[in-house]
Amino acid sequence: MASRVAVLDPLTINQIAAGEVVERPASVIKELIENALDAGASRIEIQIDEAGKSLLQVKDDGCGMSREEVTLALQRHATSKIRGFEDLAVVSSLGFRGEALPSIASVSRLTITTGTDDSGRTRCSVNFGEQESLEIVPGSRGTDVSVEGLFANTPARFKFLKSESSESSAIADVVLKYVLAFPNVAFTLRFGELAAMRSPGDGDLLSAITAVWGKDLARALAEVETEIAGVKAYGFVGPPHINKPTRAHQQLFVNRRPVRSKTLYASIDAAFRSLTPERRYAVAVVHISIDPSEIDVNVSPTKTEIKFHRDGQVFDAVRLAIKSGLMQHGLMPSAAPSFSGVSLHSFQGGGALAVHSPVEPVVDLFNQHAQPLSDSKFPFSDLMLDLKVLAQVMNTFIIASTRRGIVVIDQHVAHERVLYEQLCGLKRGSAVEVQHLLSPETVEFEKSAAMRLCEQLGELEAVGFRLEPFGAQSFLLRAIPAAAANKDYRSLLIEVADELVAGGGRLKPQNAREKIWIMSACRMAVKAGDPLSIPEMERLIADLAETENPYLCPHGRPITVTLTFDELMRKFKRT
Repeated sequence: MASRVAVLDPLTINQIAAGEVVERPASVIKELIENALDAGASRIEIQIDEAGKSLLQVKDDGCGMSREEVTLALQRHATSKIRGFEDLAVVSSLGFRGEALPSIASVSRLTITTGTDDSGRTRCSVNFGEQESLEIVPGSRGTDVSVEGLFANTPARFKFLKSESSESSAIADVVLKYVLAFPNVAFTLRFGELAAMRSPGDGDLLSAITAVWGKDLARALAEVETEIAGVKAYGFVGPPHINKPTRAHQQLFVNRRPVRSKTLYASIDAAFRSLTPERRYAVAVVHISIDPSEIDVNVSPTKTEIKFHRDGQVFDAVRLAIKSGLMQHGLMPSAAPSFSGVSLHSFQGGGALAVHSPVEPVVDLFNQHAQPLSDSKFPFSDLMLDLKVLAQVMNTFIIASTRRGIVVIDQHVAHERVLYEQLCGLKRGSAVEVQHLLSPETVEFEKSAAMRLCEQLGELEAVGFRLEPFGAQSFLLRAIPAAAANKDYRSLLIEVADELVAGGGRLKPQNAREKIWIMSACRMAVKAGDPLSIPEMERLIADLAETENPYLCPHGRPITVTLTFDELMRKFKRT
């Protein structure tokens, strides 16, 4: 009896693999661009004819391949990116599976022309999986890959291709991702005779954004950057009034790899919460730099899905980078005149009317005609020049004179911001001071609250509360944050527990951690009505000047309002 189990032939295996890796012309371009980038290319030229159905061509000036390497590269699972299983834990290249070239070659007429120096190139032609020729031709260092007749030998796959406009749009979407991921590489994309996209390759991310989205949008973006626990987040985001109906303008990169990530999308949404309309999405180009051992890129065949070993730190890094960046770019509360919640702002080239509710800070969020980013930054340290504390009003507001004007600071929200950044680790080199109790205190909670607290003991300890389970609904409190020593810290713990229960078990870890930080900072901060000495007020302002975001408290309330000397002179008609 003949065996019903048989080993598939190599061509069939490659065509099955092609079904996972090569879904459409855009998939081919993605794989070829990644190969060029991994080869160290500084210039990549892409030619598309008939939306890729007749020709897809990628030329680069990378390191190229030798004659032997070309032949090996067309075999499945042959790669220069990794050497063994252990390398998967620290993948730093874009590609590593060794499936792309043989998969593409099995469903097209593929020609690779490549060389490692200026002495000549190897040209290898493959006709739907069968090698036809291997020859030496004149040429310099780099690689050209031409793909013709894609899916001509698989009519069912060819039939499922969409219209030329749809396929061309998908290709352009792929290219723009790598333009934004590698601003140091000059890209050119042509559809037929039309040059659809060019990037300068000057290493400037804003220049790359300009190349793909245009000068007007790029000029409106704010630069963001922060680092938390080894996770660096940087890039550019749009102000709240610039938003889109989809996430197409949210481009995410981890170690320069374009990715889709629920964690990163959620962090962007959290940063813009209450600032953008519902069902609208902020504009953002966000890069994450992280140790390769902290991520898993071997999740899907397309390598666009990614897993983080520490979701919480990544979430916080992106969210805090965006919130801080927005505040650093001209979003400073002003004491400009307002009438019933309506404030008037002067813009270059004309006037504009911005409406705010009476309880909102008067913030210039809508200036689309601002100066270039490098000039529009307004660091809080500028306000500290020639600082002189004048008085405390109502035991609530600090009045100070600076080089720019008169500044009014809400002492409670200022101290809240300082404590918040200390608790969440933004204040570099500072640790939460802990006060151990002489004897542990027993604190009892409702059963549901006790269950939720058990899940957050590590986060509570990170902000200074050290608890140990002591029965079904009780805990032993052994230490508290030093800043809460003279506060009602038991009530604070109960409020935290109530907040966690309010999440109904659906509260994400990063949201729970955020609530603990915010509530702890709020309860430990000096209150409205607390008298402060001049040295205490000076110390508070100095601490505020060192924070990442000195403009808003964690709840979103304004910390400072300034009346510039220019505004003061106009008030008294001296100018």
